[in-house]
Amino acid sequence: MGKSHLLSRRRFLRGATCAISAGAIWLPVGSRARGFESPNSRPRVAVIGTGSRWDQKAAGVENGRWGNGKFFPEFADIVSVCDVDADRVKRAQDLVKQWLGKTPVGMGDYRAILDDEDVDAVHIVTPDHWHAKIAIEAMRAGKDVYCEKPLTLTIEEGQEICATQKETGAAFQVGTQQRSDLNMLKAVAMIRDGRLGEIKRVQCAIGSAPTSPRLPVAAPPKHLDWDRWLGPTPKVDYLFKAGGPSEAGGWSRCHYEFRWWYQFSGGKLTDWGAHHVDIATWATGKADTGPISVDPEMVKHPVEFRDGYPVRDDQYNTATEFRIVAKYADGMELVMRHDTDNGILFEGTKGRMFVNRGRLSGKPAEELQSHPLPEGAIEEVRRGPLEVYTGGESHTIAHAANFFGAMVSRKLPVSDVHSHHRALTTCHLAGIAARMGRKIQWDPEEQEIVGDPESQAFVGREYRQRFEIEV
Repeated sequence: MGKSHLLSRRRFLRGATCAISAGAIWLPVGSRARGFESPNSRPRVAVIGTGSRWDQKAAGVENGRWGNGKFFPEFADIVSVCDVDADRVKRAQDLVKQWLGKTPVGMGDYRAILDDEDVDAVHIVTPDHWHAKIAIEAMRAGKDVYCEKPLTLTIEEGQEICATQKETGAAFQVGTQQRSDLNMLKAVAMIRDGRLGEIKRVQCAIGSAPTSPRLPVAAPPKHLDWDRWLGPTPKVDYLFKAGGPSEAGGWSRCHYEFRWWYQFSGGKLTDWGAHHVDIATWATGKADTGPISVDPEMVKHPVEFRDGYPVRDDQYNTATEFRIVAKYADGMELVMRHDTDNGILFEGTKGRMFVNRGRLSGKPAEELQSHPLPEGAIEEVRRGPLEVYTGGESHTIAHAANFFGAMVSRKLPVSDVHSHHRALTTCHLAGIAARMGRKIQWDPEEQEIVGDPESQAFVGREYRQRFEIEV
């Protein structure tokens, strides 16, 4: 890609007066456009994937109250929406019209977005198996990227995304909004200030995964392009059984339920692991390295596995219960487990501390009033001032604000792809060890599994013909 093409995507930055430039990120909560003072200076965003992670109502949940998409209109104009489900495209168009007063372009193939020079950034909210292809192609097309977590389906994809971000200079925020949560930021700042001493162990409780009955082959809904939904992954039948708790009113291997199939995701190990393991490695200074071993001490799958693959493909197959221990060169252990309170427990030579989105506890936290953090400690963790908002999901809107600030400053956002890739690598390794049923050794410098070619094969994947990454 030529340098001139890279620069053309930033036309809105020239002369724009932006309230979220570096050093001025404390934004007024009631602002019409938090980030850009003039409508003409607002970036133009295209959404790729309009399911419940983007907005519950776009997935057919009529009383849906959450989703990341509703925060983007605070900073940007949503000009295009794309989904392989035509019903979701129409619902997304209606929602954006409610939010911004103008109906965005709707489509089923994202490639038209990449060809549109008027699009400045893409918001990727697809299932995991599409993330890397779209993100890499978007950066090469001169777009900035906000991609929901987990960043990738494989470790190799993370390596390719990191290389492409360096090559293009794209602003790229991973949707791990816990890096914008005040509890998490305080915990990280206290650990970096030495208040727990040397960290010996971190336990990440990420919950168990659901199971399903055996699912029959069914005809895909007429409004769903099932072949394109599968995209880079091997072609398989559409499965559906009515009566389940999913958004579609049944068990399936599509839409939200893709999380529980290794073909499309990593289950809880990457779904919630992408949040808690991310904070754990970020806090403990492991954001530029990785473990040296990963041991699946206890793993339960709902189906039998052989050579890393389920022997049947007609029901959910990701790990439901687990205790997996990653060990680092300095002796620190990071434990991923399904039980105990959802959150992160840090154990150091000076004490313990627990943190999740609603609670920060332990002696160091109790002593904050009498022993406050040094001035600027949170800002140092954040790489700049913390955007402050009130109300529900305030950390998510702050995370979006940080991304749009990075689009202006061209500095790394708080959840950059390089540090998140390292954290997610630990999650992926846990999944590989779980599937293989044995301990694996990892070389964090070379980023490869040592002495186990069968396990190493899961570090990458082959893309289905017609869905390779386009260059």
